[in-house]
Amino acid sequence: MSRPIGDVLKEAKQLFESGVKELLVVSQDTSAYGVDIQYRTGFWDGKPVKTRLYDLALALHQLAKEHEAWVRLHYVYPYPHVDQILPIMAEFKEHGYGLLPYLDIPMQHAHPDVLKRMKRPASGEKNLDRIEQWRAVCPDLVIRSTFIAGFPGETEEEFQYLLDFMHEANIDRAGCFAYSPVEGASANQLDNPVPQTLREARQARFMEVAETISTKRIQRFVDQRIRVLVDRLDDQGGIGRSAGDAPEIDGLVRILPPSKPSKRYRVGEFIKATVIQTQGHDLIVQV
Repeated sequence: MSRPIGDVLKEAKQLFESGVKELLVVSQDTSAYGVDIQYRTGFWDGKPVKTRLYDLALALHQLAKEHEAWVRLHYVYPYPHVDQILPIMAEFKEHGYGLLPYLDIPMQHAHPDVLKRMKRPASGEKNLDRIEQWRAVCPDLVIRSTFIAGFPGETEEEFQYLLDFMHEANIDRAGCFAYSPVEGASANQLDNPVPQTLREARQARFMEVAETISTKRIQRFVDQRIRVLVDRLDDQGGIGRSAGDAPEIDGLVRILPPSKPSKRYRVGEFIKATVIQTQGHDLIVQV
């Protein structure tokens, strides 16, 4: 059940005031926030506010800017109303704080027939068109997603459709699981199960494509000045993350030792640095 929006914002404010620099919004379906309670009107800061994704995103964005912090959205399905939050994300480039231009979208597959068999939300949406529209509004948008290879009944043609989608959509960060039967799942009853060896082979093929796309996409940051959240220090400098890196699942930012003593940095701080090169999924920066 959707939490009251006033409670969510109160907790966010308390966390920011305690020194937290990044909030991750995680739910089973963040894009459906408020649907189950008919977008009930709540109250925040003495004003009425609806329990829905746009209002939540806007309020969190404002709170994060006020406290010079970040907010990152996870498990957002590509419903049409998600379009409304992209202009908010586009403000990040100007401020460096607020709602990050980052969406974790668990697409699972791209072929409409496979999505139908999966009974996935938003399977009827034209995801490729929507992604293009989002990037037109917010060019810095980073998209993370997860996919499943070898779902029961998946043909070679349907799998190739998924690979073609990856190339066209230019998904920045992608993971892939070889389908694994789950006890009691209705998918176990579907016809034409894919052999385990073929599932794993398709997973490997997918990840090869995803790696190529990801390492190419990240090249666009070279020579740019970016804001980095410092996670830890070591004898080689430090490790942090950019706006496009969720903790533990995405890439890292390797921070080279500062060239001047006056440019020292600490864990939990934001710094501005120049991207001098890439290394796989990671960025190498100089303060």
